[in-house]
Amino acid sequence: MEQFKYKRVLLKISGEALGGNVSDLYNNKSIDNICQQIQTLVKNKVQVGVVVGGGNIWRGAKQGESVGLKRINADYMGMLATIMNALVVESKLKALGLKVIVQSSLEINQVAEPFYYKKAISRFEKGYVCIFAGGTGSPYFTTDTAAALRAIEIDADVLLMAKNGVDGVYDKDPTINKHAVRYDHLTYEDITNKQLKVMDLTAATMCMEANLKIIVFDINGENNIIKAVQNKVIATIISKK
Repeated sequence: MEQFKYKRVLLKISGEALGGNVSDLYNNKSIDNICQQIQTLVKNKVQVGVVVGGGNIWRGAKQGESVGLKRINADYMGMLATIMNALVVESKLKALGLKVIVQSSLEINQVAEPFYYKKAISRFEKGYVCIFAGGTGSPYFTTDTAAALRAIEIDADVLLMAKNGVDGVYDKDPTINKHAVRYDHLTYEDITNKQLKVMDLTAATMCMEANLKIIVFDINGENNIIKAVQNKVIATIISKK
């Protein structure tokens, strides 16, 4: 196995990455693939934190609006969806023999411990995978923001933004424009100035202020999570320079 470039990483995956296609809530093969790569990282002394979205279960404000929910209620439902997904990933990782804990911004003590960054860091040092659920614990923030916040709090070396079917950041939507061009590197300011929709502006601003490196890559490629930690994956790098 080639050398790993980072000691502690925060992996952000979408809820949809846990399904096989748009009609699947969960897909064993997809989840096993993700968890087996995390297992490889841990075996190679990489400390792994994970933030999972909830979009496979609930699409937050957009879906809430369709049934007449207030934005705040819809956002809290989205946070609950991320906890459900975190428990799925936790179960799979434990089946692989890993030590794993779910920490939640929302207090649901029966299934997760409350998030506390010092305790998370202590868990990493004891060989645990930490799954951070419940978003930021507040409405009007996306799981992108939660991932950026947790990465900064745990002093991660890099934020791995795993996309579902897109291998980086493009100047146009590559799913509808065959002439779209992928950026190899962007600065944090480029995200704002070019109005690129790789992550929300709150998350981008937080990463800029903390000088947190971001790697945007496609989770669907073979061993792409592992390759991202080795700096061997096709991706867009977002950093200060």
